[in-house]
Amino acid sequence: MSQQEYDKDLRSVQQARRLLEQCRTAQRQFASASAAQVDAICQAMSEAAFQEAERLGRMAHEETGYGNPDHKTVKNQHAAKAVWESIRTVQTVGVIARDEARKLLTIAEPMGVAAALTPSTNPTSTAIFKTLIAVKGRNGIVISPHPSAARCTLEAVRIVAAAAERAGAPKGLIACLEEPTLQATQEILRHYAVTVILATGGGPMVRAAHSTGKPAYGVGPGNVPAWVDRSADVPKAARDLVRSKSFDCSLICATEQTVVADQAIAQDLRRHMEQAGAYWVDEAQAARLGELLFRPDGGMNTRSVGQSAQALAQAIGLSVPATVKVLVAPLGGVGAQHPLSREKLTSVLGFITVPDARAGLENCVSILKFGGDGHTAVIHSQDEKQVEEMALRLPAFRIVVNSMSTLGSVGHTCGFAPSFTLGTGGIGGAISGDNITVTHLINTKRVGWELVPWTPADGQGDGRSGSVTPQGGGAQDIDAIVRGVMDRLRAADASRSLTR
Repeated sequence: MSQQEYDKDLRSVQQARRLLEQCRTAQRQFASASAAQVDAICQAMSEAAFQEAERLGRMAHEETGYGNPDHKTVKNQHAAKAVWESIRTVQTVGVIARDEARKLLTIAEPMGVAAALTPSTNPTSTAIFKTLIAVKGRNGIVISPHPSAARCTLEAVRIVAAAAERAGAPKGLIACLEEPTLQATQEILRHYAVTVILATGGGPMVRAAHSTGKPAYGVGPGNVPAWVDRSADVPKAARDLVRSKSFDCSLICATEQTVVADQAIAQDLRRHMEQAGAYWVDEAQAARLGELLFRPDGGMNTRSVGQSAQALAQAIGLSVPATVKVLVAPLGGVGAQHPLSREKLTSVLGFITVPDARAGLENCVSILKFGGDGHTAVIHSQDEKQVEEMALRLPAFRIVVNSMSTLGSVGHTCGFAPSFTLGTGGIGGAISGDNITVTHLINTKRVGWELVPWTPADGQGDGRSGSVTPQGGGAQDIDAIVRGVMDRLRAADASRSLTR
């Protein structure tokens, strides 16, 4: 029977197995590459992806119907250029650290073959980003794209894989499923060749990745609150909120979802947001938006994802000017009785007014706990003490201050590691709260020399008698040795601090 005669699910499973086995062979060869070879390959990948960023952005928009092609171009450029620049000088080959005081060497080792899931919301940018961080760590990678974004993801992977091979990477090191199916994705996640999983996508797929028993970096939902304090630069905060929420029609999971405004500046904030392109809906219109965006069980209606304000307004029988970028719905509270307090991956923003910063913090915490634990929060404030106090209490691993969350959280306007996989930590069901990058895709082994020789106590023997149980003053001797080691380590730390 020929390959073409198989059912689609059988073909996809067989292709998954073939790509993974080829990737494992290629990765074992690539594991001996030098740092210069790795960097040359990644540089070629970065340049090729950057050159094709606009075309890939158009492809992603046309295939999925989501977002804005120009904004997708920016995300592709960020994935190709900013991600590479952020990891270019990271040492991932050979000895990467020497600690003379502790007599330790740290050596980088690749993790092996990464299985990667990519979403329909950011299909090409995520593929570019994941291939770059994998290859920089001397790993192979096989991508299972979202079925509704298969063509554009496959093209993005084809571009970086071809560039990598021209620069010297072994064929098969970077690959992508051509016919993604549920069966093939499950095969990729569980296949013996896979040693680590990069899961970016919907909740069920991320949970499936975590259930395989393999190391997995996953993400959670990002129900992001944005506190605007009375001390904030209100005109800038208003512009940031509208620009961020409308960027690619709110398809980045760290986009602001609900504004929590200090009552002292709420009306001024609304006025400036309206000038920037926000349109306030009334209570009845907000109710219709809630029915449009969410199913009765609270699940997201995928047909409403990544849509413009005009398309959403038309769907509820409302006509808004072409200049409108975001629909804003005042909320009476947070929770299941207030559907628009959920994560909204489209051009709708919630708005809550509170009397003071204490109430603001309480509402932000409630929003995160309702559906964004561990992800991201935003603070617009000039009060540095307030920022610190809120950051200590917010259950989020990225706190974006006085910037757009959409681009700040991914490391474009803020100093976070450039990334399209944003960890939510233990409280969000993930192994890490970091922006995932190359350092998460290398293992490190350490070589340690003896610091303090151990001398057996009198009567204990020197080991040649076969005795392994300390006698007499053995416990005191061990305590003394531990104290000696700790004293030496503290002295080494003090010496380093003086020379910094």
